[in-house]
Amino acid sequence: MADQYKEAGVDLEAGYDSVRRIKSHVARTKVEGAMDSIGAFGGMFDLKAAGFKDPVLVSGTDGVGTKLMMAFAMDKHDTIGIDAVAMCVNDVLVQQAAPLFFLDYIAVGKNHPEVIEQIVKGVADGCVLSDCALIGGETAEMPDMYDIHHYDLAGFCVGAVDRENLLTNTSVKAGDVLIGLPSSGVHSNGFSLVRKVLFKDNHLDPHETFEELGGKKLGEVLLEPTVIYVRPVKALFGKANLHGMAHITGGGFYENVPRMLPEGLGVSINLDSFPRPAIFDFIAKRSSITEQELYNVFNMGIGFMIAADANEVEKIQTILAENGQKSYVIGEVTNSGKVELHR
Repeated sequence: MADQYKEAGVDLEAGYDSVRRIKSHVARTKVEGAMDSIGAFGGMFDLKAAGFKDPVLVSGTDGVGTKLMMAFAMDKHDTIGIDAVAMCVNDVLVQQAAPLFFLDYIAVGKNHPEVIEQIVKGVADGCVLSDCALIGGETAEMPDMYDIHHYDLAGFCVGAVDRENLLTNTSVKAGDVLIGLPSSGVHSNGFSLVRKVLFKDNHLDPHETFEELGGKKLGEVLLEPTVIYVRPVKALFGKANLHGMAHITGGGFYENVPRMLPEGLGVSINLDSFPRPAIFDFIAKRSSITEQELYNVFNMGIGFMIAADANEVEKIQTILAENGQKSYVIGEVTNSGKVELHR
């Protein structure tokens, strides 16, 4: 029966090999509350053991989009899992919840155990950076659905926060200061536009190096993993009064910043107050994309924002710095009802 299945394109032995390879990566993500459940039908987590008294669960799910095409082009698969984790845990973090556990889903055209191991290594690296346990997942071999060298990757994260500390969009007020945390580059959004501009319109080679990008290969710059903000932002919990937070993902400033604001409020952001990674100027120079569209698609150098009262800013920036996180005062909350960008 297994031979017939293999002839149909599904190799059970390769699947078993993949599981053997990833066990050590899963093991290093264990945190307080995670229960040994690898191999069971469901992953388990003990909230009481994690120290919560009146927990509210906060969940998030996402993929990494067509950034996967860059991993295929560069034949580099050990960091894309960090992106999958980052896209989920940074979302959960916004509501002042600590990410607890993560599950991944990998769909492949053909099971290459060494590639699966690299993908899961990246997922585990992301979980370690998030103090988050990888408690389960699924690898589906789907011949005819995917090319034998291609795969899709998605993830699901659950976090928790004691009810009294849950952060919603009701606390932000006009006059609050915006603190921006820098991105590492494009992160994991807007890659369909990136690929169109750089590879379809300009026919660039992802293996080519460019002085504009610090002499690095274009593909390596684009594969730079999404920053995981969990540890430095968690260090603020209980020590600073945070009014709101936003993860700047697809939709850039114009879509994501309003998500942390009560209706009727807006923001004024000084674009000269933070550095813009070279990759964005590289993209802009080779396209006709307007400044407005750039800030409507990409993070443009700010991957996470915090809104807080002016008298909390120094404390927040000090704690972030003590935890290795740079930050910039980039603007303020207004009564305009609009996202206003200026220099």
